[in-house]
Amino acid sequence: MTPKNELLFCGLGGSGEIGMNVNLYGCQGKWVMVDLGITFADPQYPGVDVILPDLSFIEDRIDDLLGIVITHGHEDHIGSLPYLAEDLGVPIYATPFTMGLIRGKLEEEGIANRVKLKMIPMGGNFQLGPFGFTFVEMSHSIPEANALLIDTPYGRVFHTGDWKLDKNPVIGNPTTPEGFMAIGDKGVDVLVCDSTNIFNTTASGSESTVRKGLFEEVSKAKGRVMITSFASNAARLHTFGEVAKETGRKLCVTGRSLDRIIKVARATGYLKDFPDTISPDEAMRLPKNKVLIIATGGQGEERAALARVANGQHTITLEADDMVIFSSKQIPGNEVQIGRIQNTLAAKGIRMITERQAHVHVSGHPGQPELAQMYDWLRPEVLVPTHGEMRHMMEHARFGLEQGIPRAIVQSNGDIIRLAPKGPAKIGNATVGRLVLDGDVILPADGATLSERRKLAINGQISVGVALGKDGRMVGQPQVRVQGVPVEEDRAAFIADAVQAAADTVRGGKRESEKMREQIRLAVRKVAKRWTGKQPIVDVLLIEG
Repeated sequence: MTPKNELLFCGLGGSGEIGMNVNLYGCQGKWVMVDLGITFADPQYPGVDVILPDLSFIEDRIDDLLGIVITHGHEDHIGSLPYLAEDLGVPIYATPFTMGLIRGKLEEEGIANRVKLKMIPMGGNFQLGPFGFTFVEMSHSIPEANALLIDTPYGRVFHTGDWKLDKNPVIGNPTTPEGFMAIGDKGVDVLVCDSTNIFNTTASGSESTVRKGLFEEVSKAKGRVMITSFASNAARLHTFGEVAKETGRKLCVTGRSLDRIIKVARATGYLKDFPDTISPDEAMRLPKNKVLIIATGGQGEERAALARVANGQHTITLEADDMVIFSSKQIPGNEVQIGRIQNTLAAKGIRMITERQAHVHVSGHPGQPELAQMYDWLRPEVLVPTHGEMRHMMEHARFGLEQGIPRAIVQSNGDIIRLAPKGPAKIGNATVGRLVLDGDVILPADGATLSERRKLAINGQISVGVALGKDGRMVGQPQVRVQGVPVEEDRAAFIADAVQAAADTVRGGKRESEKMREQIRLAVRKVAKRWTGKQPIVDVLLIEG
C-alpha cells in the first residue's frame, strides 16, 4: 500500500479504543506518523503493565516514513517512543516542553543519542516531503498541547490531538476565535478530531475554576491533606502551589513522575512561581494542619505514592480526620484499583473528596458545545472521529453531521482511508495489533508467552519428574510438584494419587521417550481433572540412564 497522488489516513492505535494513539498520513509515496503512545494493561495481560502498538505495517515501508510528529506529552501519545522510535530511525518533531519529556524518556532507556530530535517552537511550522506542518496551540490538561494543521497537495487537515476550549487557562494562551476562524477561512478539508467527551452535553470548563473548590476544601481541613492528580497537569500543580500558599501550608511532593514534570516544566519556562517543597520526613515533623502533600497514584496504580501511603508502606502516614482529594477523573477501566485504595483509606477514617463532592477537577477534552464551536470556526468538509471507543466515534460522527458537517467517516484501527480526492472512502486494511512490554522484552500480546501465563493463572501447573535406569525401568517413585492447583488440605493425597498414576503409566506405557512423556502428562492431568475439575499445565521431565 504505497500512497499515490492522494491523501491517506490510517490509525494504528487510538481508533476504537482510548489510549495508544498512533496515526499515519500518506501522500505521494510517503508516510508521516502523528504520535506514538501506549495504553496500560488490564488483568487480561498478567504480569504486564504497558501495551504498545504493532507497527509492522509501517515497518514494512520504513524507507517511506519521513518522521514522527508529536501533538503533546501524555503517555498515550509519547509512551511508546522509548521502545519503538530507535527502530523506526526517523526524526521526532515536538515543541519544547513535550520534547523535554521525550528526551527524559529516551535518556532513561539509554538511547537519547541514537534518536534524532527536532524541536519546533510553539506555533512553528516545517516541511516533511509533501506534508507541511504547523503547530496550533490548544488547551488541554498538559502544557503545550497542539493541534496540527497539515497542508498537502490534495487537501488540508486539521488534526486536533487532545483539546478543550479554555478562555482563562492557568498555563498557556486563552482560546480565541480569531485564529481558528482564519484557519477555516483558508479552508479545512478534513477535521480529525478527539471524541473522548462526546457524550458530555456541557463544556469541560476552565482550568482556572478548580482553584476555588480546592481552596475551600483545604481550608476546612484540620489534619494533613494529600492531593492526587495526573502528574502531567502542570497547570493543576501550579494551582496546588497557590492553594498551599493561601492556606499557610508547606508543600510536599512525592512521586517520580511528579518530580520529572516539575523539572521539565521549570526548564521550559513554566511553574516559575511554584513554591519550594519539603521532604516527606519534614512533612511528618510539621503540625498536621501545616502541610499539603501532592502524590502520584490517583488512578489506583499499585506502586504509586498514594497506594503506598494507604498501605502503610511510605514515610508519609495518614490518620483519621486527614483528607485525600482526588483532583482527577477515573479513567475507564481503573475503577476497581481506585476503589480498592479508597476502601483502604476509608477504613482508616480518612475523609475523601472527589469531583462528585466538590469542584476539584475539570476535564481536558471537549464536550458537545466545544465541538460545535470548533466546527463553526473551521467549517470542515469531512469529519474523521478519533481518540475514542467505537461508541464515542459513532456518536461523534452523528453529532458532526447534525451540526452541518457535510460528510463523516467512522474508521477503526487498520482502516486505510482515502481522504482526497474522491473521499472519504475506505480503500484497504493495514496490519494492526498489540505488543506487550514484559519486563524488558517486547512480545506479541496474543503470543505464546501470554497465552501460557493465562493458562497458568487459570488452571495452575504440575511438574512431574521420572527417573529411568539404563534398562528403561523406573528408578524410585515419580516426583510431583504442584503450583496453583486447588487442592490445599488434600494436597498430600492428591500428590499421592498423581504419583501413582505416573508410576502406573511408566510400568505399562510405551518405551519411546516422547510417547511415554505424553502418556504421563495425560494421566496426571486426568487425576487433576477428577480431583478439581481443572486441567492444569503438566510438565514432565524424564531423566534417562
